[in-house]
Amino acid sequence: MPLTYLHTMVRVKDLDAALHFYRDLLGLEEIRRYESEKGRFTLLFLAPPGQHEAPLELTYNWDGDEGLPSDSRHFGHLAYGVDDIYATCQKLMDAGVTINRPPRDGRMAFIRSPDNISIELLQNGESLPPQEPWASMASTGHW
Repeated sequence: MPLTYLHTMVRVKDLDAALHFYRDLLGLEEIRRYESEKGRFTLLFLAPPGQHEAPLELTYNWDGDEGLPSDSRHFGHLAYGVDDIYATCQKLMDAGVTINRPPRDGRMAFIRSPDNISIELLQNGESLPPQEPWASMASTGHW
């Protein structure tokens, strides 16, 4: 039985903060939204421009997450390719996002969302030449 990848779901605590992070800072676009008055939740689907076939689903429970299983921190990470790892990390850092694993190698960085989801950023194509301040920047926290 062949499988088809559909989406990755991440539970968020603050929909506005999550939208600011994923849409405004990472550049994903909203491709659809479903709100359930009866179920008291919102499902928001985001994807990189032109890549709508494998969206990120943000699940927001209007009444909070109390009483739900707390195993969501076992989630590994999301990964997105970027055209300029250094410019992307600089934009995020300027917006107050901690760069947990700086792109010292010009290839890979890790950051965290407002909901503590680990996100891997990978340079599209070949690695960029190492450059400061990234080459000597220490890691912060964990990813």
